[in-house]
Amino acid sequence: MKAFQNVCRQLRSSKGFSVKTVALGDFSTSCYLCDRKKKVNPYEKVDQEKYSHLVQSVLSFRGLVHTPESLFEEDALLYGPVSKHKPPKQEEEAIIPQNWFPIFNPRRSVKPNASYPSTPLKIPLQRTVIPSVTRILQQTMTKQQTFYLERWKQRMILELGEDGFKEYTSNIFLQGKRFHEDLEYILSLSPQGNVKERGENLESGYIQSVQHILKDVSGVRALESAVQHETLKYSGLLDCVAEYQGKLCVIDWKTSEKPKPFIRNTFDNPLQVVAYMGAMNHDPNYSFQVQCGLIVVAYKDGSPAHSHVMDAKLCSHYWAKWLLRLQEYTEKNKNENMQKTD
Repeated sequence: MKAFQNVCRQLRSSKGFSVKTVALGDFSTSCYLCDRKKKVNPYEKVDQEKYSHLVQSVLSFRGLVHTPESLFEEDALLYGPVSKHKPPKQEEEAIIPQNWFPIFNPRRSVKPNASYPSTPLKIPLQRTVIPSVTRILQQTMTKQQTFYLERWKQRMILELGEDGFKEYTSNIFLQGKRFHEDLEYILSLSPQGNVKERGENLESGYIQSVQHILKDVSGVRALESAVQHETLKYSGLLDCVAEYQGKLCVIDWKTSEKPKPFIRNTFDNPLQVVAYMGAMNHDPNYSFQVQCGLIVVAYKDGSPAHSHVMDAKLCSHYWAKWLLRLQEYTEKNKNENMQKTD
């Protein structure tokens, strides 16, 4: 501070300079103040009289006061009423089957037998009052499934006509039947060995489609064989029980005109597989137990089939869904019988 005061005294004694003491941090000379130009405000050049009425109208305007209610009304007018959707129900957690029964049999070994039967089991299906797996699934389809199925049917009738649609469905059934017959022939020739070579001479596009699947199939235990669940009261006819990539599986062979690369594209097929598994694991006609499922979707043009492996965890998941469908079928038929007696 003393040094600064000494400098100021020296400047005062010198000629041609004038120093003005200012606050600390603001030091200026008279020469600088004289040379500094005054800034011009561009708005001062505007003709304020000419635009005074415009300024007055803008300043005097007051917008509507918005409230939450008025905002909702405005949105409804512009975009329509708000669609309030309920969150999807967690069926697995919220609904527990009342007819609970395990899919796996704790008394039966899960280890595959060392020796395979010379001829795969082929138990004929007995026509009884016990409902089949196919019937239960057909009569308990969801409204959405029914809607899409009916829409597809009407579209096909519109395109092919009534007679054409009947012929189309008949051909689809016959193609599927022939496909299963060819597979049964291939798999029954030598259940212990690899089956790839046995299907190469068949000209069917469906058989060509499953060639890469057949090379991993061995140890065939059952073909087109009936199963029955004595406790849950249902029956069915499974396609095949064999080892796929070293694991014993219930194999369900399907045909399709459209690709089905994901298991969700197979609709109720997983429920059908686990229904057969649960019945077979508790059917006294079978001495082995299956903990895996396999859905194979073959294509007529010979393109590689899609395979969907179901491990024990996934099978348990679909088993709970199957029990709910079975419970729904039982309750539905019980109510219908009560109405008939009334």
